[in-house]
Amino acid sequence: MFLLYEYDIFWAFLIISSVIPILAFLLSGILAPIRKEPEKLSSYESGIEPIGDAWLQFRIRYYMFALVFVVFDVETVFLYPWAMSFDVLGVSVFIEAFIFVLILIVGLVYAWRKGALEWS
Repeated sequence: MFLLYEYDIFWAFLIISSVIPILAFLLSGILAPIRKEPEKLSSYESGIEPIGDAWLQFRIRYYMFALVFVVFDVETVFLYPWAMSFDVLGVSVFIEAFIFVLILIVGLVYAWRKGALEWS
């Protein structure tokens, strides 16, 4: 039997976590000063007067390098709980973690062969 009152804490958390960002955006829009002066609209470069356009095109290689870094950084987040509870979970979880690492190694080899790990 589905009892709705058992989920009161969940609904309260969901409503509060939805209302707080909305209120923050509304308050910042109301209280923030709005001045459109040339200094405000220019790009800031360590106190030096900007030269040229602020919009520069970067090569896609930099973005690919960053994405590969993020993927393997997140990998460690997933492997840490497995490593901490290995003695409790047993061999089946070790096999799953091993398959997970193999898939990531295949992705790393693919990125390496495509040249995504070359910085220059």
